[in-house]
Amino acid sequence: MNIEKMQQQADHAVVLLKALANERRLFILCHLLNEGEMCVGEMNKKLGLSQSALSQHLAWLRKDNLVCTRKEAQTVFYSLKSNEVKELIQVLNNMYCY
Repeated sequence: MNIEKMQQQADHAVVLLKALANERRLFILCHLLNEGEMCVGEMNKKLGLSQSALSQHLAWLRKDNLVCTRKEAQTVFYSLKSNEVKELIQVLNNMYCY
């Protein structure tokens, strides 16, 4: 692997790890892993976060391409975006959530 590719991969890892360094974002990602696709209303009820806090964390996760969205009428559904994210969250979930 060349040095440029390694730097690019390291940059990608840093983005992912920064997102995971926040317990609320990690909690959101763990719930998406365990529950699958969820809308904001469902997440709000299950996670106990305020609507504004949840929206801010979801915006961060969208910006970093960790979650993807699907819109159905007025409802926005969120799910984990990549297998890479799913695999990492699964490892953390197995170690710390059960």
